[in-house]
Amino acid sequence: MLGIADFGAFCAAVLLFLALPGPGTFALLTSTGKGGFRAGAAATLGLIVGDQVLLWLAVAGVAALLAAHPLLFKGVQYAGAAYLAWIGLKLLFAKDGDASPIRIEPRHYARQAFLITLLNPKAIVFYMAFFPLFINPTTHRGAITFAGMAVTIALITAAYCLLLCVFANAVSAQVKAHRGIARALQKLAGIFLIGFGIRLGTQS
Repeated sequence: MLGIADFGAFCAAVLLFLALPGPGTFALLTSTGKGGFRAGAAATLGLIVGDQVLLWLAVAGVAALLAAHPLLFKGVQYAGAAYLAWIGLKLLFAKDGDASPIRIEPRHYARQAFLITLLNPKAIVFYMAFFPLFINPTTHRGAITFAGMAVTIALITAAYCLLLCVFANAVSAQVKAHRGIARALQKLAGIFLIGFGIRLGTQS
């Protein structure tokens, strides 16, 4: 289909990538918890735009550049890992009543999610290494193939993330009613982000 090798497997791979817990999911849930479904939808837009930037960078040949210069790729990994760990530390050591360490404001939901996506090494690895595997070299149709993959990824991401926003918005009221639970979840999120940073920064 449009030069995409095994379109069904491609869609399944995108869903699997979305389902894996990561900083993008965290940004989406945090935005929804703070501003409701509309904030989550804005964060979803930021994630989609970030994904599209990474996808078209891969199309433009950045994948080959990173493969030829391992130090440059490592630099991208380290920058993303350090950013995630920094946010995690701010969450972990935040005191009750402090302003949000991430400082997501209503007009910044989409931008924050966009930046987190760009600095997420997991997303970079997916588009720079895994994504090209689904291009059929014999039936490839150039820009049409790439555009088909880009649209497919955007639609699947929108459907998955908006459903996640609906669920998160439904349970956020219960979490807000119990400040102790909210504080515990914030610290747990910080621990997970620090873990992401360490894992991504030390992987070979």
